[in-house]
Amino acid sequence: MRGVIDFVSANADEQRDSRAGGRSTDDVNLLDAYSEAVVSVVDSVGPTVVGVRTRGGGGRAEGLGSGLIFASDGYILTNSHVVHGANELEVSLTDGRRLPASLTGNDPASDLAVIRADAQGLPSARLGESARLRVGQLVIAIGNPFGFQSTVSAGVVSALGRSLRSTTGRLIDNIVQTDVALNPGNSGGPLVDSRGFVVGVNTAVFAMAQGISFAVPIDTATWVIPQLLAHGRVRRPYLGFGGQSRAIDRRVARALGLANTRAIEVMSVEPSTPAAAELRVGDLLVAIERKPVEDVDAVHRELFARPIGAPLTVTILRDGALRDVTLVPADAP
Repeated sequence: MRGVIDFVSANADEQRDSRAGGRSTDDVNLLDAYSEAVVSVVDSVGPTVVGVRTRGGGGRAEGLGSGLIFASDGYILTNSHVVHGANELEVSLTDGRRLPASLTGNDPASDLAVIRADAQGLPSARLGESARLRVGQLVIAIGNPFGFQSTVSAGVVSALGRSLRSTTGRLIDNIVQTDVALNPGNSGGPLVDSRGFVVGVNTAVFAMAQGISFAVPIDTATWVIPQLLAHGRVRRPYLGFGGQSRAIDRRVARALGLANTRAIEVMSVEPSTPAAAELRVGDLLVAIERKPVEDVDAVHRELFARPIGAPLTVTILRDGALRDVTLVPADAP
């Protein structure tokens, strides 16, 4: 009888343990797998995340942010808005060291920058491919919100292909939206997948919103980084005109066989630029290389997809007639 009582008691204890918190054994195992994924990422990527402190004139503190070591000789990826306008930079490593840093290159249009700390043999992160992300995928952010170093938060990819305006007003495409908790100071820190590959650079949250945060895709960063290392800036094609989107008269569009409902009205043309030779104020730019463009962002996308110095066929509407002109984009000043 004693043996039966001991067996019943032990079985009851096991059932209570398995139901602790209302979770089954399978739930506990699943939670352990989730935790193990996050812990593994933190162990591998955590040492590559730095705090970035900026100072302005007179040594006064200006701001805090985060960064990611992507090369062992001290090169660090961060946000442009973290370091823009700073006179002094300092990075704090997870081993307790504080090192002076210098700006290598800055690209406000993509909100990315590269800085360099004076050190060798640093741990460096593995850069992945944001094009392979899927909605619902687990992602982890590591950063320094409000100066709290090596803070970890996790969530999922909420949406892909978002667009976000940078501080320059240019549109950053293919932004990754997540529900990962971010706060001031997380900017510039990595967004990492469950395999430990960096898939984005955390850049923004919506004020007054919960569960909505954004990251610049790492595919954008891998295009920007070599240009910042080589030139200190990103070289972008430039035509030299200002314009705004406006509707095309439907009767004119039908008569000319245009698919566009809108076009870019040329509002200004800068002298001694590629546009100056062919464009006039009042022209309507309707297509680049036969591809319709209806707003300024579409013009930027078409330009950025082509190399500097490669001639472009631009279709304009002038005096009620369509005509093709050739423009050769220059290096943007």
